Amino acid sequence: MSLVNCQRMEAFFPGVFVLCFLVTIGVHGDSLTVLQAPDFVSFQKGDWPMSGEKIPDLVALTMGFSVQEDLSWPGLQAGPLFQRPRANVLVVVRGVDSLALSQSVASYPLENPVPFTLDSVAETVHSLFAEDTPVVLQLAPSEERLYMLGKANVVFEELPVTLQQIRARLSQDGSVLPSLLLSSLSRNAEADLLFLSEVQVLHDITALLQRHKHLAKDHSPDLYSLELSGLEELSRAYGQDSPQYRDATAILASAVQKFGEEVYGLYGSSAVVEVVTVKTFEAPLTRKSRSILESIQISNPGSPYNLAYKYNFNYSVIFNIVLWLMIGLALAVIAISYNLWNMDPGYDSIIYRMTNQKIRMD
Repeated sequence: MSLVNCQRMEAFFPGVFVLCFLVTIGVHGDSLTVLQAPDFVSFQKGDWPMSGEKIPDLVALTMGFSVQEDLSWPGLQAGPLFQRPRANVLVVVRGVDSLALSQSVASYPLENPVPFTLDSVAETVHSLFAEDTPVVLQLAPSEERLYMLGKANVVFEELPVTLQQIRARLSQDGSVLPSLLLSSLSRNAEADLLFLSEVQVLHDITALLQRHKHLAKDHSPDLYSLELSGLEELSRAYGQDSPQYRDATAILASAVQKFGEEVYGLYGSSAVVEVVTVKTFEAPLTRKSRSILESIQISNPGSPYNLAYKYNFNYSVIFNIVLWLMIGLALAVIAISYNLWNMDPGYDSIIYRMTNQKIRMD
């Protein structure tokens, strides 16, 4: 809703302008961009917003997996049942609301940008294709966090994770520094070095896949999740109007575009590459309450943290079996007791009946 329309509505409805103004300034520029996708994964172009907490479900659906709740989002249409992409690559860029990507399949506004992980999708891939060699890689260079599953871990153990390893990698052969136009960026500043290390990691992942092409040609799907926060650190160090931030944004847009094209080609045009750009992640809204009847060590006496017992999914089944069995036994006892109490020994039972009082003698 534009500001002009709000002013027109204010003439007829006093007080509406304030509400419209709040809605207008509350719109964020965060976006979800589908960089590459095969033909059988159909993304429709439109301005349909995608919630940040639903991105793991979107990734699962593009890979052909089922989700717990239906995703009522018109941007993704149902594809072939027996055809799935070989890989899904999700790149999360923090510190910028959009990147100037030259080519993309579709782009959607992102609302409610809360932190999320692809752990559920990773566990699904690993459990369904445990005997194969799926690549399950989640990497965050800024946090020095590397998470891998599957038999393909040996290949990606060469990736630099710590800041010391990244510094050493930037000075070795195959570094991206000679091919980058650094301009205002420095090789010695801490924030600049973190940003350059993320660009190096993108280059190293494609280089490793080039050397181990069998990983992209097997029958098991691969999952990549990369979180880049170098632009966020540059924004804190120099500001968003600084030349360092502008130069880094241009370098990262080019690097992400090239990374998506190379991964898409390595997987034989059968990979989905998404780019999520968020200015800042919002903390999820939670409501915490405390009961006045709460006492220490109620639920689990053996735990020092007052934790509840681990829930068992068979609890409801066992509860119903015990409940109805006890009800049945109680009804049976009542019925038997009632019949015994009102029983006529001379008529109903043979226990007290004597048909012949004399013993027959032959």
